[in-house]
Amino acid sequence: MSNDATAPNPALLDQWRANPRLPLMLGVSALVAAVAAMWLWSRAPDYGVLYSNLSDRDGGAIIASLQQMNIPYKFTDGGGALLVAANKVPEARLRLAAQGLPKGGTMGFELLDNQKFGTSQFAEQVNYQRALEGELARSINSISAVSMSRVHLALPKPSLFVRDQKKPSASVVLTLHQGRSIDEAQISAVVHLISSSVPELSAKSITVVDQAGNLLSAANVNTRGLDTSQLKYAQEIEQGYIRRIEAILLPIVGPGNVHAQVSADVDFSVVENTDEKYRPNDGSGNAAIRSQQISESSQAGGGAAGGVPGALSNQAPQTPLLASAAASAAAPAATASQPQPDTNAGVAAANARSDGTTNYELDRSIRHVQQGAGNIKRLSAAVLVNYRSQLNAQGKRDNQALTAEELEQIKNLVKETMGFSAERGDSVNVVNSPFAEEPKVELPELPWWRQPENIELATVAGKGLLMGVLGLYLLLGVFRPLLNKFLQPAGAAHAPAQANGTEQVGTDMGASATAPQSAPAHDPQVRRHQENIQYAQKSALEGPQMVAMVVKNWMGKSNE
Repeated sequence: MSNDATAPNPALLDQWRANPRLPLMLGVSALVAAVAAMWLWSRAPDYGVLYSNLSDRDGGAIIASLQQMNIPYKFTDGGGALLVAANKVPEARLRLAAQGLPKGGTMGFELLDNQKFGTSQFAEQVNYQRALEGELARSINSISAVSMSRVHLALPKPSLFVRDQKKPSASVVLTLHQGRSIDEAQISAVVHLISSSVPELSAKSITVVDQAGNLLSAANVNTRGLDTSQLKYAQEIEQGYIRRIEAILLPIVGPGNVHAQVSADVDFSVVENTDEKYRPNDGSGNAAIRSQQISESSQAGGGAAGGVPGALSNQAPQTPLLASAAASAAAPAATASQPQPDTNAGVAAANARSDGTTNYELDRSIRHVQQGAGNIKRLSAAVLVNYRSQLNAQGKRDNQALTAEELEQIKNLVKETMGFSAERGDSVNVVNSPFAEEPKVELPELPWWRQPENIELATVAGKGLLMGVLGLYLLLGVFRPLLNKFLQPAGAAHAPAQANGTEQVGTDMGASATAPQSAPAHDPQVRRHQENIQYAQKSALEGPQMVAMVVKNWMGKSNE
């Protein structure tokens, strides 16, 4: 019996037909695998940025660590960012940070860890400067708006002479993230960070530049000499007054019906004043004595005789008492105007002297006044109030102006709120005017098939429908024909051909083959019987004479 060359392996077919559940199980498994693959494809994880703008050294180390941690990764089209699953980003960053990754493109004080023996002082100074620059760059890179930074320090050599000493300086280049900017406060923070890290480095000696070449360190100094903090302080004062005015008028006129603007003239000058005043004594005897010095001297007794002892010519002549009394009575004016000689000078004499010096305190008043910066010199407020909206008799809204009393009341409230001072020169202006209404633009309603929620619902339903259609196609169009092909009998695919002159034999053969058809198709004996029948039919069609001789031989043997 010969087999067709295109027929499948009989042994494999026998195993499949002997156990018909095996193909069914394989088909169901393949269907489940296909459905699972479709579900996983529809629920593919979103990738998030792990790190961007990595150096080659850090990128290689991070990829090796991700492979050890079994975390899938991929790169962006431009290769500028490393992506991992969005739910794995925090875990991956923490585990990489524990390994010290990424290290960054600059080196810090780890340069000093492996110092070679015999390193010169110049090399040590250069390594220290490089390490300090790297540490400062790492600190600046921690700012959210900064992507990368470079710090250059100019550290002069110390000198023993004061006149030869030079101050250090620094320059910083900042590379900002795309679409981000850095404000003046952050620039000031960078400047003070560097000045505080380097000894004797002044904030004025630091230059900060961005990647576009814009000078950032001079942005916080105004052309008028005002610091940005002073301008910000003035703006905060004005905004504070505006909020207070609108808050006090909101319950009266309603929300959106009042707008206020305040201009504050702030004096940022620092004034120091010292006065010293002197006042004379009032002469009432209550003057304060600073110091007093009194000197007294006295001498008593006769004077010593002059001349040669015993000589009368050395003594003045004594005048009789009566003569002197008569002479004094005769000329009283002369005695009053002319000094009389001391007649008793030779007998008894007394001298007394008294000197006194008194120093008084002078009145003095000293006043030292220092006025701080930020005093308000003048306030100007402008308040715009909308018309009052009321319903008229026809049920429509009409705008009516406020009365003079209401405007005066609003003006008084504004004055009390802002602390109005006429001596300071403050001014308040309240205007009642209708607000211009913006034209209402009615946007066309989106059709239902362009609404975002319907698009999202259609996307989810489309994925489910696609998975269902694909599953039915695999089940009905692929697996079911395969199962029918391998499970049906082998003779069913070949229709018995009928030739002239052999119709009776084919009929007899077909009649004899109808008996075992009722048997189960998976029985090996039945299958072999069917194959024999098919072979006999084929032989009868190809050589009817040989079949006649075989039948004649069978009949002769049966007669014996």
